[in-house]
Amino acid sequence: MEPPDDVPAVGLSGTTIAAVSLSIGDMIRGISALFSVVLLTAALTSPPADACTSMLVAKGATTDGGTLITYNADAHELYGELYYTPAGRHRPGAQRDIIEWDTGKHLGRIPQAPATYTVVGNMNEHQLTIAESTFTGRKELEAPAGIVDYGSLIYITLGRAKTAREAITVMTSLVAEHGYASTGESFSIADPNEVWLMEMIGKGAGNKGAVWVARRLPEGHLAAHANHARIRQFPLDEPDTTLYSPDVISFARDRGWYSGADKDFSFADTYNPLDFEAQRFSEARVWSIYRRAAPSLGLGPEYADGSAPARRLPLWIKPDRKLSVQDAMALMRDHFEGTPLDLSKDVGAGPYALPYRWRPLTWVVDGKTYLNERAISTQQTGFTFVAQMRAWLPDPVGGVLWFGVDDTAMTVYTPMYAGIRAVPRNFAQGVADRGTFSWDSSFWVFNWVANQAYARWSDIVVDVQKEQRALEGGFFAGQAEVEKTAVEKYRRSPAAARKYLTEYSVKQGEKVHARWRRLGEQLLVKYIDGNVRDDDGKVNHPKHTESWYRTIVRDTGKRLEVPQAPPVVTPAVKPAPKPRPVGDPRRG
Repeated sequence: MEPPDDVPAVGLSGTTIAAVSLSIGDMIRGISALFSVVLLTAALTSPPADACTSMLVAKGATTDGGTLITYNADAHELYGELYYTPAGRHRPGAQRDIIEWDTGKHLGRIPQAPATYTVVGNMNEHQLTIAESTFTGRKELEAPAGIVDYGSLIYITLGRAKTAREAITVMTSLVAEHGYASTGESFSIADPNEVWLMEMIGKGAGNKGAVWVARRLPEGHLAAHANHARIRQFPLDEPDTTLYSPDVISFARDRGWYSGADKDFSFADTYNPLDFEAQRFSEARVWSIYRRAAPSLGLGPEYADGSAPARRLPLWIKPDRKLSVQDAMALMRDHFEGTPLDLSKDVGAGPYALPYRWRPLTWVVDGKTYLNERAISTQQTGFTFVAQMRAWLPDPVGGVLWFGVDDTAMTVYTPMYAGIRAVPRNFAQGVADRGTFSWDSSFWVFNWVANQAYARWSDIVVDVQKEQRALEGGFFAGQAEVEKTAVEKYRRSPAAARKYLTEYSVKQGEKVHARWRRLGEQLLVKYIDGNVRDDDGKVNHPKHTESWYRTIVRDTGKRLEVPQAPPVVTPAVKPAPKPRPVGDPRRG
């Protein structure tokens, strides 16, 4: 029987895994028997991820000698789930439907590849990983003629490419042949050896294809992007480090957007000119990664606050020290702490120093426009990951997608190996959606905990981080032994190694889900109705900080002031007469 052109994502419990053969052919047949839906069902309900942050770390800048990519998929309508597509073989003439990731709209069909690779989230079985952030770009270039949107471009490519360079070829060939259907995008593309940043934008209404440029990070460096194009000038004759579309400069000349020498051409300044909001909302996130990874550079807030638009951050930097996976996670949990943009410091943070602001980002009072800061860690994250890629290990073992749902500061990054053949059901597609709460969905359980924390941040975050450190710390403490066992199994039987890693990853996902649900229950008991119950069960009523009480006084004036009681006046009392002795003639 021929496998279907598109096969569904699957989430299995640990008990189910033991009953399912993990060879590719059997897995596909098992999935077909278990589910009647197709992968397109998930795509139809996948809403926009148009406000994201991504970091890229090249070899020489990591403690383990591998490469890293991070990604926060941020959108208020995005349901966080772990996409999974098994490898497949497709009959001649098979077609693949293109469903726009942001809207669920059917855009068209393209020829299916004869064979496709297994994809776990944004990493495939060869450790290739792709992430993105949308920069939109010039309004004149919106609504280009094409059928391949940026989301489809990522997941199609992960099914067809083994390396970062091959991915760039696949992506640019797809948009050249079938046309691009999105606005400007920055793509993080990495394999265990090379890390590339590619920026692409369509050619506007009625025009097919796209202009683009891709640059390979130098060893020992890191870069980041956050909804604004970042590649400015680039070498024109270094194919080992820089690739670009043949018309990337001439197209701009024809439109009248550039007239200088080719060597001075800036992709970002031409196709996505920097303005105040781009610097404050987008470059500020890049700055916060750079300032923490390389304090020695002395990058001040003027690179982020919009006060000095001429100050431009470099495309990449060399960190002061090599980064571990844990360091990468910490960088993605940033709220501008310790800077003038620190979200926890002004009155908007409330009495519990909340480092979040609800939308809109800008608002008007008395005819003047004001803003809320846009930090890396934000409440509207659907899913997030740190991709760890290592060349000296077999691909199924070397690639780890540390996956989490919801807000990065509140999530638990859980190891999902590149070689797995199923994902935990609590992370899987189809368990729930953005409009329906489910206790079986980690997205909803983590949001339940996070929304409790937002109400009393400075207190509850302590409890959350304690559990977060315990779970993630346990994963890292056991990682070497897990991988040693997996490599030993791989030498004897690759299928046995994949089965072992699948069972391990599913078990960890289930453990995280169960522990987080229990944490939510404990938090409700501990902090119910504004009280705080201590470890002995005693209910306490802690005061706010002195600064918050002063804020209330400044805002309310005399309205809440308790009037001082007048002094109590005690009337004078005459002393009682002394008793007279017995026999005193005055008695009687």
